[in-house]
Amino acid sequence: MVDLDDEKRRAASAAADLVRPGMRVGLGTGSTVAFLLEAIAARRVSATFVATSPGTQRAAQALGIDVDPFSDLARLDLAIDGADQVDPSGWLLKGGGGALTREKIVAASAERFVVIVDSSKMVASLTGPVPLELMAFGLHATLRRLGATVLRDAAPSPDGGVLADHFTRLDEPMVVSRRLADVAGVVAHGLFAPTMVTEVIVARADHVQHLSPQGEP
Repeated sequence: MVDLDDEKRRAASAAADLVRPGMRVGLGTGSTVAFLLEAIAARRVSATFVATSPGTQRAAQALGIDVDPFSDLARLDLAIDGADQVDPSGWLLKGGGGALTREKIVAASAERFVVIVDSSKMVASLTGPVPLELMAFGLHATLRRLGATVLRDAAPSPDGGVLADHFTRLDEPMVVSRRLADVAGVVAHGLFAPTMVTEVIVARADHVQHLSPQGEP
């Protein structure tokens, strides 16, 4: 039986080794990032950290990791985050935890964006739904334009956006990404292009792989 928590822990540990003194580091959100925070705290690296969600900020501070406001920084050296799904070409599906907009901003602001996952997150092709953050203003008009979208029974995003899931085929993620980005009222969607990703660290039962966005070692 696969121990996914052990895989998450090993992927997180490998990513924590990338954090160097003096770096500016973005911390993602989710269960694998929880292991990352523990690994960073154990290493006691003197770096500047920003968090993609209040939950990550609280967890980091509880472990003695100081978290700075991202508004104080123009760029990051490194961002580390998990993913819900990763396909062979490096497309990511993210945002199940509701922090997708901040996660995308942090990833786009980093010189290196490293994704940490257990083996269950590696898929042959992405499957929906696609997480969305929507403006509350004009919400029902936005939903009409989107179609096939269900609002989540959840608290708003960290910045007050409405969270939803869009159901669609993902055979061509670039086409879907562009279509969703063009819908007025969509703040962000959970498709992350391979061009954003520097490296995927995936832990398997007996080893840890470091993959490029194209899925090659």
